[in-house]
Amino acid sequence: MGSLFKSKTRLMTAFVAVTLVAAIYAQVPQPASPPPAAASSTPGAPGGPPAARVVDPRIQQRTYMFKDTGEELPYAVFVSSKVTKDKKAPLIIGLHGLGGNQNTMLGTTALNLAEEGGYIMVGVMGYNCSGWYGAPAGMASGTGGAGGSGCIGAGGPRGGAPGAGPGRGPMPGARAGGPPPGAGLGARPAPTTLGVANEVSQKSEKDVMTVYEMIKKEFNIDENRTYLMGHSMGGAGTLYLAVKYPSIWAAIGAEAPATQPAGINPTNYSLAPAKSIPMIIIQGDMDTLVPHLTSTRPWIEQMKELGITHEYIEVPGGDHGSVLATGAPQIFAFFEKHSKKSH
Repeated sequence: MGSLFKSKTRLMTAFVAVTLVAAIYAQVPQPASPPPAAASSTPGAPGGPPAARVVDPRIQQRTYMFKDTGEELPYAVFVSSKVTKDKKAPLIIGLHGLGGNQNTMLGTTALNLAEEGGYIMVGVMGYNCSGWYGAPAGMASGTGGAGGSGCIGAGGPRGGAPGAGPGRGPMPGARAGGPPPGAGLGARPAPTTLGVANEVSQKSEKDVMTVYEMIKKEFNIDENRTYLMGHSMGGAGTLYLAVKYPSIWAAIGAEAPATQPAGINPTNYSLAPAKSIPMIIIQGDMDTLVPHLTSTRPWIEQMKELGITHEYIEVPGGDHGSVLATGAPQIFAFFEKHSKKSH
C-alpha cells in the first residue's frame, strides 16, 4: 500500500507541475522571432499563429537523423562573420523554454551579440518542445518528437523557416531546410506516467549532446570557450547539464530557471560537481511562475556555500517572460569574462 500511495503521489505531483508550467509560454514574448507577418484571430496565438512568425534569416535551419527514434530533429545554427576556419571560435548552446523551439534562444539581440563577439550560436529542440533536457522529473508533455501543434513558432513541419540562412552549409548528412511535409510527423499523446516522461527527457538530453558533438566535428570550436544558456525549462536544463557534463562548459547562464517542475533543487541535486564553472542567473522579482524567493535564491545560497564564481541579477519588476527578452546582454558580458583558462 505504501508503494502504491507513493506512486500515486508522484503522478499527482507530476500532473500539478505540468499544469503549472504549461502556463509559462502563454505569457512569454518570443524574442526569437520578429512580429508576425499577418494578424490572426487564432485563439491562444495573440498577434498571429506561430506559423506566421518569421525567423531571422541569419539563422541556418537544419535537421539530422536521430537514430534512437528514426526521426529527423531540427536544430538552428548562427555563425558570426568573424568566424574563420583557422581560428578557434567560441560556442554557445541555447536551450528553449516550455513550448519553444530551436529558434527561441536565437533572438535578434542574441544574434547581434554573437555576431559582435565572433560566436557560433546553436539552438536545439531538445527532442520536443517540452523535453526537459534530461532533468529527473522529466515533465515532458504535449507532443512526441519535434513536430505537432504544441510548439511555439512552428513555422513548418519541424519548426523554423525553411532553407538555410547565410553562413556555412550543413554538415554532411544534415538537411539545410525542413524535411518533406509529413516526414516523421504527428503529435503523440502526452506521457501518462513518469516512466514515459523520463524516457522523453532522456531523449531530450541526448538530442542536445548529439548536436553538440556534430557542431564540434564541423567547426573549429574553442574548447576553452564553450557555453550553455537557457530560459525557464531551458534554464533548469542548463543547471542540470552543467552538473552532468562539467568538463565541457566554460560558464553557464540561466534565465528564470524552472527547476522545481524539473524535479531538481539544491537539496536533491548538488552543484558541487560543477563548482568550477562560473554561473550567472537572471531572475525577475515579479515572476509568479518561478518565484525568486523559494525557487531561485536557494540555488544562489548553494553557489555561495560551494564558492562558485557567480553573478545573480534580480530584475526589479521583471516577470517570467521579460528576462528572456532582456537577459542576453548580461549573459554575453558574463561569458566574455570567463573561459576555462580563467578558472
